[in-house]
Amino acid sequence: MIVKKQKKQRPKNLDLFTIRLPVNAVVSIMHRASGVALFLIQPLLLWALFLSLSSPAGYARVASQLQAWPVKLLVTALAWAFFHHFYAGIRHLAMDVHWMTTLQKARFSSRVVLGLVAFTMLWVLWAIWG
Repeated sequence: MIVKKQKKQRPKNLDLFTIRLPVNAVVSIMHRASGVALFLIQPLLLWALFLSLSSPAGYARVASQLQAWPVKLLVTALAWAFFHHFYAGIRHLAMDVHWMTTLQKARFSSRVVLGLVAFTMLWVLWAIWG
């Protein structure tokens, strides 16, 4: 005799904007997203590096393109992705060696990562746009 298990009727929330994630989950998700962004932008960065090293005219072309505001905006976004990925990666490595693994310490380290990224981005914004 086959007995079917009855499915539990659980409420389903499909509106992702009403879900409130803890700060450590947000930092972890942003770590993955910044890694994907950095991976996908690599061909463009390598092309710009190749062009700038190929000749003085290529360098001048890349340098002039870096003065346009859309490119500055892209560089700002890439700087955020790099620094967030860097600081969150250090946090993840520290957690891999069982440092700051309690919930309270994980939340604290997430806030530290966000603070470091904010401080670094202020410096980057001043350097790029100033």
